[in-house]
Amino acid sequence: MGRYATRFFAATVLFLVMVCLIGAKGKPVVDQSQLPPTYMPSGEQIFRQFCAACHGIDARGHGPAAYSLKTPPADLTTLAKRHDGKFPYAYFSDVLLFGRGLSAHGPSDMPTWGPLFRYLDRRNEVAVRQRIKNLSDYLATLQEN
Repeated sequence: MGRYATRFFAATVLFLVMVCLIGAKGKPVVDQSQLPPTYMPSGEQIFRQFCAACHGIDARGHGPAAYSLKTPPADLTTLAKRHDGKFPYAYFSDVLLFGRGLSAHGPSDMPTWGPLFRYLDRRNEVAVRQRIKNLSDYLATLQEN
């Protein structure tokens, strides 16, 4: 019975994905033409869109996707504590732009967001830096004392 239930479940999921894709065909997720050309999301918006799935809405590393990762996501509320009491703006920016690099045990699960941010901001480095600054400023407000 387990094998048939698994096949049924997989077929149902595939069907639902296909229905969603067909329904979404030609419909942009966000109509960019409705936003002013200088629009930049807030740090909180960026966090919720790109970080909260792994790090959790409270930034403590317990998001819904965290349990599927080999390496648990970092508790982002302790960044300052781990860097002599000051929020590590440069370190945080480097991790977002270039990733955490390779460790002795293989690559990190942390995505490198720099290329995606460059795409979203049409390769405008000033906008990419502003996006990272907004996110950094938001995370700085979440730091534990």
